[in-house]
Amino acid sequence: MSLNFEKTKPVRVGSIEIGGPAFVMIAGPCSIESLEQFSQTAEAVKKSGAVMLRGGMFKLRTNPQSFQGMGSDAFSIAREVKARTGMQFVSEITDPRQVGDFMDVVDMFQVGSRNMHNYSLLKELGQVQTPVLLKRGFSGLISEWLYSAEYIVKHGNPNVVLCERGIRTFETATRNTFDLNAIAYVKQHSHLPVIADPSHATGATSLVTPMSLAAAAAGADGLIIEVHPDPSVALSDGFQALTPDMFQSLMARLERILTALDRPLAQAAQKPTC
Repeated sequence: MSLNFEKTKPVRVGSIEIGGPAFVMIAGPCSIESLEQFSQTAEAVKKSGAVMLRGGMFKLRTNPQSFQGMGSDAFSIAREVKARTGMQFVSEITDPRQVGDFMDVVDMFQVGSRNMHNYSLLKELGQVQTPVLLKRGFSGLISEWLYSAEYIVKHGNPNVVLCERGIRTFETATRNTFDLNAIAYVKQHSHLPVIADPSHATGATSLVTPMSLAAAAAGADGLIIEVHPDPSVALSDGFQALTPDMFQSLMARLERILTALDRPLAQAAQKPTC
């Protein structure tokens, strides 16, 4: 089964192309907690085939008592791990005033679900050319999601990647309802690449792998997965994080699905040798 990529306009994040024939795997912890934790996670996911690294520095949390992230103290950690692994880095931006500071740290801005309607932030991100990963709001219609993307594009930045991360419905068995329809729909009705976040969509470690495989089969251009060395002590969202061994197992199963789709896994660019 070959997929048609004629409608999708790929977005480049450094050496990585999202929306082309290759399937892109982004992985890392919900939050950067320490140099040791972030470095250990980065090395593990890279070894298993991830080509981009995720990690929250500023976190918007429903409960004000929850861990809010390390903030700017995480910048030096992110820079060091990026340099060590050579991986492109995506992290959530929560305020238009952070754009300048983030520019020297991230390779891709993430707009979280709570900020899909933050038009001041979207307009500000339209003023730069750094790619933007736009997550769907947890009560957002597909049309509203696409309009939010248009805010960024209209203000000058065409480098937008959509992210389906589940929506809030009457169902409470899972953290959110993973809308696989949305992946197929936006691939048919938009030129923007779309990746899937089964970690936030399900909120359950045991469901991340099956929903990852389903998202790939539905036509997603990649996945963003939460991985932590020891989810039981994670400062945020440990209940939905995979261990490095679980992530390695997911990658092995994912490759079989992608083979059936005639789709390769994206590979990191090789450093030139002298």
